[in-house]
Amino acid sequence: MVLIPVLCPVCGHNKISKRGKTENGKQRYFCQHPECSVKTFILDYDYNGYLPEVKKKIIDMAINGSGIRDTARVLEISPTTVINELKKRIVPRVGQSSRAEQLKPT
Repeated sequence: MVLIPVLCPVCGHNKISKRGKTENGKQRYFCQHPECSVKTFILDYDYNGYLPEVKKKIIDMAINGSGIRDTARVLEISPTTVINELKKRIVPRVGQSSRAEQLKPT
């Protein structure tokens, strides 16, 4: 029997417990660290749009001037996912006119 150590992808904490399974049969995990912002996670997602690396690439590509369709095509995700992620990251700030300045990186 081989034990694979599971770390929280957000906080890196190692106190993790199993939290049931998804509809697809994938194992769901629960981070027990009290200061972690995301409590449940899955180690291997079926859809690339859920990965934190892809979410960061969406923001980086938007700052560098890539369009929504271009970003979706390059990252192989839905344009709706790109739009929703950009909506989450836009922070209204007084006195700023550039959209790139309003995007907060994660």
